[in-house]
Amino acid sequence: MDLAQIVNFLAGQPLLALAVAGIAAVMVGGVLRRPLPLLGGFVRGMGNLGLLAAMLLTIAQVTRLTTGADFAFPQVGLVRQTVEGGETRVPMHPDGHFWITATVNGVKRDFLVDTGATLTAISPQTAQAAELKANPLNRSVLMRTANGTIEAQLATIDELRIGNVVARQLDAVVAPGMGDTNVIGMNVLSRLASWRVEGRTLILVPHHPQEVDEV
Repeated sequence: MDLAQIVNFLAGQPLLALAVAGIAAVMVGGVLRRPLPLLGGFVRGMGNLGLLAAMLLTIAQVTRLTTGADFAFPQVGLVRQTVEGGETRVPMHPDGHFWITATVNGVKRDFLVDTGATLTAISPQTAQAAELKANPLNRSVLMRTANGTIEAQLATIDELRIGNVVARQLDAVVAPGMGDTNVIGMNVLSRLASWRVEGRTLILVPHHPQEVDEV
């Protein structure tokens, strides 16, 4: 791999690039500390700050993906996720699951509601049709499927509309091992004011109800 390929690779991996730059700065600062103590100390300090920033951004990203907490860093493209609208009621499908017709960036698709899924998952076909944006930090995750463990790419949904519920800047995963299936995960449900099942009806209640065009 030549220098140009390395630069292109790091350009697509901002967290890794920040960590590499931090390590390089620490090493250069260490070399400079003996002949130029002040400059060496400054360069080394900036390197340590870069490493700390890379670590904190990684923790924030993992927290966004695995909990209901939402860390926003618009400077690096991680915009705060929001879910709002009015109550939406979803009847149970004859197969015993809750299926929702939603729009992803204006593209209408069916979604399975899966309370066991941490993230909302989109099929490659839906991702292409909805022109999903790649995750700002270009991260990927490993997913377990019926066909084994696969690597899935993280992406951001600008707007997901579910009846009277609207989710914006939503983290999602493009999952090639799921065929044409799309899944609503807990990163949507956990940001609602409440959600519950009454009989054969799933009820979604977001914060700050507002008038929203239904799907």
